[in-house]
Amino acid sequence: MIMENTSTERISTIRKAQKDLFASGVTRDIKYRKTMLHKLLSAMEKWEGKLADALWADLHKSYEEAYLTEISIVKAEIKAHIHKVSSWAKRRKACSPIKLFPSRSYVVKEPLGNSLIISPWNYPVQLLLNPLVGAISSGCTAVLKPSPYVPTVSKTIEDMIADTFEENYIAVVQGNRDVNTALLEERWDIIFFTGSPSLGKRVMAAASKYLTPVVLELGGKSPCIIDKSADLKLAAKRIAWGKTLNSGQTCIAPDYILIHKDVKADFVKAFAQEMVNLHGQDIKADRHYVRIVNDKAFERVTSYFKDGDIIYGGKSDPATRFIEPTLIENAGLDSPLMTEEIFGPVFPIVEIDDNGHYAGAHKEYGSFQKAVIDFVNNREKPLAFYYFGKESDGWDVVGQTSSGGGCINDVIMHIANENVPFGGVGNSGMGRYHQKDSFEAFSHTRSIIATGTWIDLPFRYMPYKMFSLVKKIL
Repeated sequence: MIMENTSTERISTIRKAQKDLFASGVTRDIKYRKTMLHKLLSAMEKWEGKLADALWADLHKSYEEAYLTEISIVKAEIKAHIHKVSSWAKRRKACSPIKLFPSRSYVVKEPLGNSLIISPWNYPVQLLLNPLVGAISSGCTAVLKPSPYVPTVSKTIEDMIADTFEENYIAVVQGNRDVNTALLEERWDIIFFTGSPSLGKRVMAAASKYLTPVVLELGGKSPCIIDKSADLKLAAKRIAWGKTLNSGQTCIAPDYILIHKDVKADFVKAFAQEMVNLHGQDIKADRHYVRIVNDKAFERVTSYFKDGDIIYGGKSDPATRFIEPTLIENAGLDSPLMTEEIFGPVFPIVEIDDNGHYAGAHKEYGSFQKAVIDFVNNREKPLAFYYFGKESDGWDVVGQTSSGGGCINDVIMHIANENVPFGGVGNSGMGRYHQKDSFEAFSHTRSIIATGTWIDLPFRYMPYKMFSLVKKIL
């Protein structure tokens, strides 16, 4: 399926219609927002089967994985906002210092306005519709731009949204990067972008023309640390799951392993066994094993095979875009495998000894942990950070590094807790979302002072005759 580009003229027409609707004030009403959230929830129920079928068609994503990693997450987010939006949006009274007497101080949440949401292809339902929940909850309108790389999903979402909402409120536009360019030339009140750091920089540059606020959910090379104190069998099980979920096409997938030399061999064996436990002897035949999104991505991921020595896996099939989970050692630290976000089931592994030595190290660090900390800190800040080993040691390493989020003795699962914010730092993104943070992302926090008229204290007025007294009070 080839998606037809939405014309520049139609984009402008939709944006103007949404601007007019927002100006009318109808989206600010809390009852209206809740009604629209309920409509979206009903749409998710009605279209669940079609969304799951579309995810299978584009990505070979099983119904179980589609539901657990996409559909259920959106539904849970909607329900949370329905339950909590009234309290989030409520005008809040703040303390007023005596110098402001007789004033009352308030914090008011207001919607930013017309929003643009651009999503990637790897989790095309979740990463498009979850931000939409925040836009609706805050009282914004929204234009949604899904990825052309998953045309069946994108068309299904377009049909679902058109069946549920008027386009002057929420609309879907389709197309390639030329359409993205046309969208970014329009003036928005907020842009929410999920994708690569390189494209995120383009979005931010375009937004700077109007000083438009942005939320950038990007990516990067997320390290996975395996210390010698780790429970290797459990670590291998959780890492194998996290690396093969969506066939590694996950922005927070563990991207490379830094492992203590003493446990490397045992980990590789455990990893291989867990692959069999997860996917059977014939991984290719497992219906739960997702395929690479397109031929270009397949060629890019398989090109990493040449950057080191394969110690597990290495099979691939271009006809079905299947890539076997693959462990690679002895990769050069400056090779594409170690410098580019992999976005596939290929896993470079770097062994580090007790003294912190590893191949390509420019100095002796004195310990495994110090080497790990330096390795991570001398690269762009990752979106996720994973540590396996003694929990207290994990907190030590976490405290001396930076990442968007992460786990100790687990992978991926921090995104599964909708009660904590999700987002990047530095090159991996800016801004946070999920539940209240989503509401906040699409809202402006406004401070209002209401001053009584029954008295008018003279001390603030020129020529400040009461200055000496005021100075003592302040």
